[in-house]
Amino acid sequence: MQHKSATTAVPIHEIIARRWSCRAYDAARPVSREQIVALMEAARWAPSCFGDEPWRFIVWDRNTDSAAWQKAFDCLGEWNQNWVRNAPLLILVTANSVFRKNGKPNAWGQYDSGAAAENLCLQAVAMGLMAHQMGGFDADRVRHAFGIPEQFACMAMIAAGYQGEETLLDEELKELELAPRARTTLGEHFFEAKWGAAIRTG
Repeated sequence: MQHKSATTAVPIHEIIARRWSCRAYDAARPVSREQIVALMEAARWAPSCFGDEPWRFIVWDRNTDSAAWQKAFDCLGEWNQNWVRNAPLLILVTANSVFRKNGKPNAWGQYDSGAAAENLCLQAVAMGLMAHQMGGFDADRVRHAFGIPEQFACMAMIAAGYQGEETLLDEELKELELAPRARTTLGEHFFEAKWGAAIRTG
């Protein structure tokens, strides 16, 4: 199994450094109810504009409701289905487009729901799990299949579970699993004082 700690200009917290999106999952190791609730609690305590909590999550556990899990799986794109088939959990992240308190448009709902999803992913690392966020799914299909109201944007699907061996993957996916993690240099996307001025690291 791969352990890909991030290479950083200065030390960062271990949980952040260790978080990465694996594709090989161990189908034989279920995620416990307590772990599932902990993932949701981590998401629940994310910050949000006016404390409005615009996120809504749906969890599908293959080990307790395989039919519902399969229905969610069928909403994924073919590329993602190639590797998600072994993940015991699928999770949908949605974002409310209006404030629940006054019904006005919420321009920050998607931003806040992304923060909740990242909380979930970091909690997964803390519990020895892996989580992989995906945009490759049919939002209209999942909306119809699970009765999601129109005001909620279907933002991402997340596969979660215990990491498996890369030998579970086909050759193309195995190559991706074994490839080193990479990011652009810090100064390319992070600026100081003005746009385009690379932040100083020393």
